[in-house]
Amino acid sequence: MSVQEDMERLEKLEELIQDLRQRSDEGAAIIVEGMRDRRALRELGITGPIRLGTQKAILELCEEVAREYNNVIVLTDWDYKGEKIARLMADFLNNAGAVVNTDIRERIKALVKKRIKDIESLNNHMHNLRAELNTSDSI
Repeated sequence: MSVQEDMERLEKLEELIQDLRQRSDEGAAIIVEGMRDRRALRELGITGPIRLGTQKAILELCEEVAREYNNVIVLTDWDYKGEKIARLMADFLNNAGAVVNTDIRERIKALVKKRIKDIESLNNHMHNLRAELNTSDSI
């Protein structure tokens, strides 16, 4: 990857994180798989509701979240298990009447898929990319 491609990738990731922050601030709930995913999002400045998708049965969780929140962002990992969970959650949440966003997850996945496989690595990945680009800029 060229420095230019990495810069564009980082810029797009930062825009997506800003979009997530804004949607979260406006009351959208984010569903992640585990505690480390939640921690990574908190470190990225997301302060709104983040629900853990592995603490109860998926159907039960989705019905509960759909009752509490109109807008839900599914942000599971992009490994096999995460893909399966994302599809199930999107279906259950839609059926329960929530507006579901899986687009942000797909866009993040497209930007980082070759380098990381999960949400919990996102903050460190962005930090490392910034550090690499600052080093590259000074060469």
